[in-house]
This record gives sequence, C-alpha cells and structure tokens, in this order.
Amino acid sequence: MVDPKNPGAVDEIIHLGDFWDEEKMRENKEAVLKSNARVGRLFKIAYSQLAEARVIKDELDSYYTEAMNMASVNGVIHDITEDIIEDAEIQFDLKPKDRHLFATAFTPQGQAHFLETVLDGVKKLYFITSDASALGSEVVGTVARVMHMHGLDTDVYHCSFEPTAVDLVVIPAMKTAVMKDIPGINFKIQYIPGLKKVRIKDLNQYLDPNVLAVYDKEIKCAGERLHSALCRAISYIAAAKAEHDVMETYYIPAMDFEAINAKRDEVLARILKYAEEFK
Repeated sequence: MVDPKNPGAVDEIIHLGDFWDEEKMRENKEAVLKSNARVGRLFKIAYSQLAEARVIKDELDSYYTEAMNMASVNGVIHDITEDIIEDAEIQFDLKPKDRHLFATAFTPQGQAHFLETVLDGVKKLYFITSDASALGSEVVGTVARVMHMHGLDTDVYHCSFEPTAVDLVVIPAMKTAVMKDIPGINFKIQYIPGLKKVRIKDLNQYLDPNVLAVYDKEIKCAGERLHSALCRAISYIAAAKAEHDVMETYYIPAMDFEAINAKRDEVLARILKYAEEFK
C-alpha cells in the first residue's frame, strides 16, 4: 500500500473501487482469492529465480574481474571523461540534476527496452562492449558520477536486473551518451535516430587470456546456468501475467467503465489546468 505523503496539498489517491459493483464482486469472491493467491505464488517463484540468477552472475563477474587489467579500464574511463569535458560548459554555481531511471525491464514477453526513445536526440555515443558486464557498468557509472561532479545534468539509467549498476548515462546538454552492451536485449546502435558519431570501447582487449583459460569450464557453465535461470524467471512472470488476466475477467463485468472514463477526463482536465498555472 502507498499512502500520500502530503494528502490534498500535493498527493491524491484515485480509488477505482468507487466504480465497481460490490455485489457482482462478492459473487466471485472465492475465485478471486484463489487466483490472487496463485499470482502471488508465481511471482514469488520468479523472484527466487532472479535471486538465483544474481548469485550466478556474481560468480561469472568474479572470473572476468580477476582477468581484467583494471589500470587499463581506468584509462578508458579517463579518456571518455576527458573527451566529453573538453567541449562541456562546466559550472560549479548550481547543483546539477541527476535523474535516475530504468530503460529496460523483465516482462512476460521477455526483456524489454525503450532505448530508441531514450537515445533519441543523442548525437555522440560511447559504446562499451565486454564479456565483463559488471566492469562495463563500472565504466558507465563512473563517467556518470564525473559528469555530475563537473556540474552537468545527467540522466542515469540503471540495470533492471542489478539496480545499483548503471547501463547508460545521457548528458542532455552535450547530446552525448555513454552506454554498455546490455545482455539479453535486441538492440543495435544503428537503431538510434540522428546519431552522428560512435566510439566503441572494447574492454575484452584488457582481459588476460591465461586467467580466462584457467576458468574456461566455470565461465561456460556459469553462462549456461545464468541464461537458464533468467529464462525460468521470465516464464514464471509470464505465467503470473496469464493468471492475472484470468483474475481480471472477474472484475471487468463488475466495473462501470463510463464512470471511470468520466473520472479520467476530470483528472486530465485538472492536470492541464495545473500545466497552464505552471506556465
């Protein structure tokens, strides 16, 4: 449950329960309770699979971290930040804004993203590729912090699987972005409209092949286990969505959609009025 922090003055709850027929709802009470319990159970299994996947990913990351020349990675970070700052209007008078968002998600249809929308308007992209996904996130996250320290507004997009990690940072004033290769999503750089310049930084060149050879069997096994755990998680999310759709069939006949549409129009009118007042 989410309560308004400043009810009336700022926040307001719209209760759709005002628009249903309680008698019709009570007729399907047992079915609703059973379906709702099933949805909860399926999501719980999905989250357990994601938790298992996270443990596997940490194991996989540990092999690549051991093999990586971190001094060279720091050099990549230095080169990117220096290149961006060279043309930036650095300022230390106002605190810069840093928005934190997500551009990807695990959905019943699989891993989804809105990267084409997020990157629309970006003219210059630094693209970090590497089998060491965690280190790619470290590069992007560090660049984001450096940009913020130099007074630039940033839009920071976190990893939906590991929210503390950073997949992408956009610096709107520079029309510039730094992004890592995100595993599991169908996205190509050429999909970005209006992109003028791309600089690809491949961290794999800084991996010690001798160390990777030692852990070759473990890396392959961890990769397969990670893929399997994520696929199971998505399958249970899909099953939960399917069961939730069944539960909605009990609600739909009991809803007064004309009243809901009228409420929607009322809220929209108020929002547009607030927008005019803001202008």
